[in-house]
Amino acid sequence: MSRTTLYTPDIVLTMDAERRVLTDTAVLVAHGIITAVGPRAELVAAHPEAEHVDLPDRVLMPGLINAHHHSGMLRGTAEHLPVWEWLRIHIDPMHRVLRPEEAEAAAWLCYAEGLLSGTTTVVDMWRYMEGGARAASALGNRLVSVNYVGEHPDFDYFDTLDDNERMLREWTGAANGRIMPWVGLEHPSYADGAGQQRAIAMARAYGTGLYTHCSESEIEIADFRDRYGARPMMALESLGFFDVPRAMIAHAVWLDQDEIDLIAARGVGVSHNPVSNMKLASGMAPIAEMLAAGVEVGLGTDGEKENNNLDMFEEMKVASLLGKLRAMDAAAMDSWQVLHMATRGGAAAIGEGETLGAIAVGRKADLVAVRTDTPRMTPLLPAGDHANIHHNLVHAVRGSDVDMTVVDGEIVVRDGRLVNADLDELIDRVRLLVPDLFARRAEWMAAQDSLAGLFTP
Repeated sequence: MSRTTLYTPDIVLTMDAERRVLTDTAVLVAHGIITAVGPRAELVAAHPEAEHVDLPDRVLMPGLINAHHHSGMLRGTAEHLPVWEWLRIHIDPMHRVLRPEEAEAAAWLCYAEGLLSGTTTVVDMWRYMEGGARAASALGNRLVSVNYVGEHPDFDYFDTLDDNERMLREWTGAANGRIMPWVGLEHPSYADGAGQQRAIAMARAYGTGLYTHCSESEIEIADFRDRYGARPMMALESLGFFDVPRAMIAHAVWLDQDEIDLIAARGVGVSHNPVSNMKLASGMAPIAEMLAAGVEVGLGTDGEKENNNLDMFEEMKVASLLGKLRAMDAAAMDSWQVLHMATRGGAAAIGEGETLGAIAVGRKADLVAVRTDTPRMTPLLPAGDHANIHHNLVHAVRGSDVDMTVVDGEIVVRDGRLVNADLDELIDRVRLLVPDLFARRAEWMAAQDSLAGLFTP
């Protein structure tokens, strides 16, 4: 790791408590930590020993945190179905035949896609997470690894809590702390009572987070009432899901105000996944109400099959537009709120609210440089009555406008190219593996009477 690096962009979007947008500013990084943010000339003069990374026509901003993601290799092949049919017809059969080498190849490519478009931290709920940890360790991204666990006789084709515990034992703190294993349940109903309680106990024992999908679709409300006699968040509270160091829910689309107040009081994080929720026709999450109640809300792309890309800049735009539509108010879900969710909100949701998500002294140096010499950033007005840099970043920029990504003080994307891997090789590896995965899935499905005729390979 470089001892000291001085970054000198045209503009610094700090996302600090004052949401400062700074010009003529330098950012000093030492041993992976931001140690100074101040006037460019002063810092350049004071640190002649530092490696100087000049960034003309660039805005330097905090790295984006993808708070909900599934690696995979089904992009564009699992379309036009609501979530529970989509799981039954496309996704669960894939998990039945997935092999570790396929899961790892998918993780390499998905993490690379994220880094190239400005995602420095990804919360990945996926299978065989040792492979994901190897990929993140090599590529350089920060990873909250969440095993895709099923602990129920009807869902015995996922990872197990034994697999999850092995990740906790062997990978916690690896890669200079970039690998952060959590306990995962695909959905609370994918575990029986004993499995649910073991998952909760594991999160407590290892001092880590517990992550699950919940309240993604409206039918879950009736299901929880049948099982537990309560709405989903109330049921999870009674089961002890929130009695852990950090609890996090993906989606949370169908919450009422009492549930929102509960998770706010219990410090439960939420990942808002607007593109996925729209694509699977799951609904519009009450994000404005959550934010008003004090819930820590991050943004997530969901997987490549639920979204079709992993571009967090696109996710920001959709989050803003969907929030306006839900409220029927053009002023709703403004650009600063959305930028906060993609940075500081996501950091807080994963329990890293004091270390990630802002360019400020003492924070980890997870940084992204976005080109400003593009039509999408023109005009560029960082200050004044018509200041628009925050609006441009949310509503105009694409992930392809990122040309440098820094994680833990290390440059992992330079000039729009991966530093630690060859993207063409990652693509070729997935292309090589996909046909056999699809063939095995089709073979399994053909043997199931309940799925006969629903899938044509």
